[in-house]
Amino acid sequence: MTPPFAQVAVIGLGLIGSSIARAVKAATPDVRVTGFDADAGVRETARRIALCDAVAESAGEAVAAADLVILCVPVGAMGAAAASLADHLPAHAVVSDVGSCKASVADALRAALPGVEVVPAHPVAGTEQSGPEAGFATLFHRRWCIVTPPEGADAGAVARVEAFWRSLGAEVETMAPDHHDRVLAVTSHLPHLIAYTIVGTASDLEEVTQSEVIKFSAGGFRDFTRIAASDPTMWRDVFLSNREAVLEMLQRFSEDLSQLQRAIRWGDGDALFRHFTQTRAIRRGIVEQGQDDAAPDFGRTHE
Repeated sequence: MTPPFAQVAVIGLGLIGSSIARAVKAATPDVRVTGFDADAGVRETARRIALCDAVAESAGEAVAAADLVILCVPVGAMGAAAASLADHLPAHAVVSDVGSCKASVADALRAALPGVEVVPAHPVAGTEQSGPEAGFATLFHRRWCIVTPPEGADAGAVARVEAFWRSLGAEVETMAPDHHDRVLAVTSHLPHLIAYTIVGTASDLEEVTQSEVIKFSAGGFRDFTRIAASDPTMWRDVFLSNREAVLEMLQRFSEDLSQLQRAIRWGDGDALFRHFTQTRAIRRGIVEQGQDDAAPDFGRTHE
């Protein structure tokens, strides 16, 4: 099968960007991959590990011959990153991204790239690690990639972006940008906010309990610390960019938490049991759909 794009430029060579570069070379070895990162140290590391066919010294140089440009930078930096390469894009190039907020990113890309075919996307995959050496080719295998084309997007360009992600092993779903942001607010953004809060609370308690909170951490707390170890710049930008949806879901969560608080205060074991039974069923559904695995990194190999 002919690859949907002959040359792919990856702007931002962290976990997601470096995984895309590896996945493209593993799935379609004839596709040329160029890369750029604003951090000179990251560029040097990318060259040392031969991450791309070429690591450029500027975003413009990286995209000069690209069919597909993927912006893998924090959502708050999307507009500036797009503007930095706007004058160097080939006329036929399609620009996409990997941000976990879509409405604000779509607006920023359209403003920075008037007349350019923009097809935003969000691969729902990742780990708490970061940097070019953290990526691996199988990161997207059996994970969802949500494509969020703006109104009026060229159907052919959208189909090519969808085909690109399928070639990397991802399942593809199409959503409106605002709907995506509401879904991700509850499935990703709110859990991260809760994790940061719980780990911060435990850190305060650790001073009082002379390290016992950290020393005797059980599995649940360890899971929260894994989530809370995610890149702080990325998550700061996510919460600011998707603030309305996050605040809405946070209010809903606060109301549900108050109900559990009342059940515990009044010894309502039946209410607690019903709630825990429902949430256990949701967890089983996630595993049955292949969105989690007991093995590290969902059982994927690092290639």
